[in-house]
Amino acid sequence: MCVASCRPPVYYPKPSGYFRIDTPTRHEYLLFDRPGFPYSFEYPANSTIMDDTVFNKEGFNKYWVNMYIKDLGGIINITYKEITKEQPLYKLVDDSWGLSYFHHEKADYIDQKATTNENGVQCMIFTIGGNAASRHQFAATDSVKHFIRGALYFDVSPNADSLRPATDFLLQDIEHMMLTLKWK
Repeated sequence: MCVASCRPPVYYPKPSGYFRIDTPTRHEYLLFDRPGFPYSFEYPANSTIMDDTVFNKEGFNKYWVNMYIKDLGGIINITYKEITKEQPLYKLVDDSWGLSYFHHEKADYIDQKATTNENGVQCMIFTIGGNAASRHQFAATDSVKHFIRGALYFDVSPNADSLRPATDFLLQDIEHMMLTLKWK
């Protein structure tokens, strides 16, 4: 005598995972040197720089640009301000620090890296740990006339683990931009 029994198969859900981010195999750069702009720098060849149309409706911020990194779904907002009596350096620096430290509630940590490039530009790069909206932010100045601020964003909910390959790759590009930044 033979007895057989069948059970329906049991299905188990797959564990949560992250989509794969393929970064370029190497860093390549182009020169951003638009006529009339008070600055120039080298930027990633896999990105496109366009004028900021959101905050430049009145023409007051004509040197503000956005760098779109289509392959990685990121954007780097770059804002420029001239140091004046109405906008002294200390106010611009305070505003930049305030915008970087605005993320402290979501941040696990905030690291700062200061450097001066060979063109005499003083640069500060902020790395914000955790699930903050912007992992990398930066500021640069000559302390006399020019001030630039920038921030990296992605068009997704912030998740530091899933975005790590892209943010780590783009940090090298941001550092290269800061090292090649020149005032005109």
